Amino acid sequence: MFEIYDVVLIPLIMGIVEMFKKAGVNKKYLPFIALAIGIIIGVVYVAAMDWKQGVLVGMMLGLSASGLYSGAKSTMKSDD
Repeated sequence: MFEIYDVVLIPLIMGIVEMFKKAGVNKKYLPFIALAIGIIIGVVYVAAMDWKQGVLVGMMLGLSASGLYSGAKSTMKSDD
């Protein structure tokens, strides 16, 4: 079951995606990578191999990590 402290997985996913970015992966694939990593973590770690719950939680984690990254990135950009 998803616990509130599992939210710390979102920055972890962001960090892994950042490693893919630094490795030269095309930026348009990064949200899909975040989603895939989120689903894997959701199924294996959060939901202990309960596929339905794991995919749902994993999608939430991956999409949150992707959105948080793009939101922080656009906030840090200067409109000058």
